[in-house]
Amino acid sequence: MNIIQKILDYYRDPDYFPNIRKIAVPIIIQQFTFAALNMLNVVLVGQKGETSVAAVGLAGQLAFLLNLVHFGIISGAAMFTAQFWGRNDVPNLRRVLGLCLMFAVLTSLIFFALAQLIPAQILGIYTKDAAVIELGADYIRTFSWTFLFLAITVSYGFVMRSTGIVKIPTAISVTALLISTGLSYSLIFGKFGLPEMGIQGAAVAAVAARALECLALVLYSYTQKTPVAASLRELTDFDAAFAGRVIKPMLPVILNELFWALGITSYNAIYGRMGTESFAAMNIVGTVEQLAFVIFIGVSNATSVLVGNRIGAGKEDEAYVYAGRSLGLGIAGGIVTGLLLQLVKAPILSLYNVSPEVIANAGNVINVISFLLWMRVNNMTIVVGILRAGGDTRFSLFLDGIIIWIVGVPMAYLGANVFHLPVYFVYLCAMSEEATKWILGISRYRSRKWIHNLAAQVDAV
Repeated sequence: MNIIQKILDYYRDPDYFPNIRKIAVPIIIQQFTFAALNMLNVVLVGQKGETSVAAVGLAGQLAFLLNLVHFGIISGAAMFTAQFWGRNDVPNLRRVLGLCLMFAVLTSLIFFALAQLIPAQILGIYTKDAAVIELGADYIRTFSWTFLFLAITVSYGFVMRSTGIVKIPTAISVTALLISTGLSYSLIFGKFGLPEMGIQGAAVAAVAARALECLALVLYSYTQKTPVAASLRELTDFDAAFAGRVIKPMLPVILNELFWALGITSYNAIYGRMGTESFAAMNIVGTVEQLAFVIFIGVSNATSVLVGNRIGAGKEDEAYVYAGRSLGLGIAGGIVTGLLLQLVKAPILSLYNVSPEVIANAGNVINVISFLLWMRVNNMTIVVGILRAGGDTRFSLFLDGIIIWIVGVPMAYLGANVFHLPVYFVYLCAMSEEATKWILGISRYRSRKWIHNLAAQVDAV
């Protein structure tokens, strides 16, 4: 009873839950819509068979890499924008937005060129199935046009989040996803007078929706004169000293996401080379996993904003307590969500028109996810919501971008290629990375060494 009272006292704060809710709920709605519609899209594609599921999943690996590099750029910038907003420093916030846009657009152009020029060679890294490669190459050539719009959308959207503006960007994103799903259904199956294009229709739908989303978000930003409504002069009004001070802690975040993303694609290459059935199962599980994480993505991003705001305002003790509360919520929420996954597993998997082997493998992977979800949620909160918000990007790089290569990838490779385990046991081998990260991450949080006032450091330039 004494422990329960201590927990209640720890969470007895009139500001914590309202602040978390204000930022997290719109993000959760956006993530839930994205995850649910993405799962629906895979269900639609799945009606064309497991080869189509694998082709879209493998083609999505390039987009996955780009998204995580973008996330590294944006979350690196958000360390500064959250702290600058915490002290109402709009000019510096806009300068950081300008740097963010520059890096995001350049990265998108590189990935777009790769998708247009060598799609088959990229897919060949993950599978030897010629039919999957042929379908996937055509898909990614069309889908890669979304990369150009995404750079602008994520830059403005994430920096707006740092200022507490989340509802309208969320509404725009959700609307775009709904348009994408409706158009995807119509073009995949040739409904409402539109041509039947198969999985290529899903790619065309995504491009149209992303273009509309980008246009709507930029128009809203400038017509409503939001803090991110910067002129070209304001976006480029920085000297080498300012850029260097911002880029130095951003670079480990970008490298973190790049190394982690390459690690995840290495996992997928391992699964893909185990057979089309194994990768189809993992692609199906990926959509279920996205749904499981929606609440925690919102909480970790809200934690990042609130912790960053408080560090920028000089309230370091309050930042530490806010971070700890979010870790506690993650453990409890992860356990509950893991139990819920077991209840919904069978009805969700019954939606897919794939072989019994694929369904069985997917079900066993979900069992592993359910058991370890609380730990993975905590790791996400530590990296995204705490270490980066505090500017502790070098340790974050080690924790999230290096451990995957020295623990997770080798263990998964051994499981698949030396011990020849089924895909769900190979996935469990990969999760050894998460256990290592959790032990080291909790220790780092408790040390308080992650708290750095980046806004004050920029002033010193």
